[in-house]
Amino acid sequence: MEPPQLVPRPGGPTPRDTASDLAGECPKSGVRITSPGTSAAMGLRALGLLLVNCGTKPYRLNGHPVPRLYDGDGDRISVRVVDGAKEITSGFDAPPRPLTLRHGERASATVLWRNLVTDSTVVATNGERLEIAPAGGRPAQMVGLDGPIDLGNTGRIGVSAWKKKTDPAP
Repeated sequence: MEPPQLVPRPGGPTPRDTASDLAGECPKSGVRITSPGTSAAMGLRALGLLLVNCGTKPYRLNGHPVPRLYDGDGDRISVRVVDGAKEITSGFDAPPRPLTLRHGERASATVLWRNLVTDSTVVATNGERLEIAPAGGRPAQMVGLDGPIDLGNTGRIGVSAWKKKTDPAP
């Protein structure tokens, strides 16, 4: 299954996925993580992630991004993170492969969730801030959102494995 086309939600900011990825100060980690936007259809949501090596050394990846979700008050929201799309949708379950990114090279991944309410006695959850670490134990970065992560009351999100982006930056 091909990932959905990532377009910003109406009223959200424009996608960020180009020369600005290398502009400005590079974090100490040597990588910057941004999002080109969210695709939303029939309750399924897909938030694109873009990691660019803005440092001077090769950067190795092998696995899935590690998301942390926060509410509007900055309190962490407890969610179950599923590697791939199991329990959410089909596809996005390609296993991780080792990657090495040279300066300027990029990798992409997707955060998936459903806006679904299955129990009317459980309050629906909206994440207002998202932090992503490239892998467990690595420094996390806040990623700009073009709308809330509206989980309903599912309490889970899925993440695809990082894969190298080979298309040229526009």
